Amino acid sequence: MLGVEQWAEIRRMHEVEGLSIREIARRSGRDRNTVRAALRSDRPPRYRRSPGPSKLDPFKDEIGRLLEEDPRLPGRRIRELIAEDGYEGSKTILDDHLREVRPLHLRPRTYQRTSYRPGELAQFDLWRPAREIPVGHGQTRPGLVVTCVLGWSRAAASALVFSNQAPDLIWGIARCLAFLGALPQKLVWDREGALHAGGGRPTEEFAALCGALPVGWIFCEPRDPQAKGIVERHQGFLETNFEPGRAFAGPEHFQAELDAWERRVAGRLLRTIRARPAERLGEERGRMRPLPEPMPDLDRRLVIRVPPQPYLRWDRNDYSLDPRFAGRRAEVRIGQTEIVARALDSGEPIGHHRRSFAKGLTFTDPAHQALLDRLRGGRRRGPRVEVETRPLARYDALIPA
Repeated sequence: MLGVEQWAEIRRMHEVEGLSIREIARRSGRDRNTVRAALRSDRPPRYRRSPGPSKLDPFKDEIGRLLEEDPRLPGRRIRELIAEDGYEGSKTILDDHLREVRPLHLRPRTYQRTSYRPGELAQFDLWRPAREIPVGHGQTRPGLVVTCVLGWSRAAASALVFSNQAPDLIWGIARCLAFLGALPQKLVWDREGALHAGGGRPTEEFAALCGALPVGWIFCEPRDPQAKGIVERHQGFLETNFEPGRAFAGPEHFQAELDAWERRVAGRLLRTIRARPAERLGEERGRMRPLPEPMPDLDRRLVIRVPPQPYLRWDRNDYSLDPRFAGRRAEVRIGQTEIVARALDSGEPIGHHRRSFAKGLTFTDPAHQALLDRLRGGRRRGPRVEVETRPLARYDALIPA
């Protein structure tokens, strides 16, 4: 068979040097018919072997029938069914055939290329780091990261939380928007249970945040991750570029490293937009609304009655309260970094602690402990009673001689 190199050389000798077929045949050592065939062909020669019969051929009709009934029937199950009819071929032959014929039985789905206007959308999602986050006291805890990417500039922000409850997710949303420095028109989420109330409607907590900022919202259709593919790709970058090879001392260190990484990658040239997100973000901020001043208060608030044992239990930890306020009602504000309690009637502070994400711990303010010791000591001694001292002559007068 004539090789590609010799085919090219024959064509060169004829077209460039102007040699005759007879001379080309003499120089190349090929017969004249082979030279003529090489000159007639404008494509390189290829070795072709006529395909032989496949062990799968007798079963292709049955495979088509099975796929007609269930286009998503797994290949393993199809192989089991046709093996009952005598199929003895390999898994590879069947898999190759299924890749060709299965799309013919599936409902075709197409996607349009989406373009974004500056400040139009911010896509959100939750990313779960592969390793647990150290939270102190020798403990670790699974973390969640609220991730956000602006559609036009591709600028991104992330916030570490430790639950998928609405207050934590809403705090993460607000922190991401504060990191980006402006407000988009709408926030795009999938149907996260703490934010989506069903039927495309937001929960009360999420609606309250959107109304306070204010921004709109869009909930993606079920099983449609392509609708927020920008943030999905960013999460993949977090998994492959941010997390590997890093060790974290605690939540604050994790968040600081994450913020620094987001700023650093925003300075890289992004192939999809042919620009650097940090440069585009400056332009996009000019088309976005400014953040409200101040930002909405997103701390949890609850009212309790200070128990006789003056401790507040939150997230499996106990935080001490002023024992002098036992039995009185108090308002407790629980944030991501601190827990503050005040008397509901007078507004006096009765507890202030740094919040811990470790569990099973007790945090006692030394001042509260001193007050407890003083009150406990007073109860042990009991009330002081004054006893009258009388002269003995009075008792002699009462007793007859």
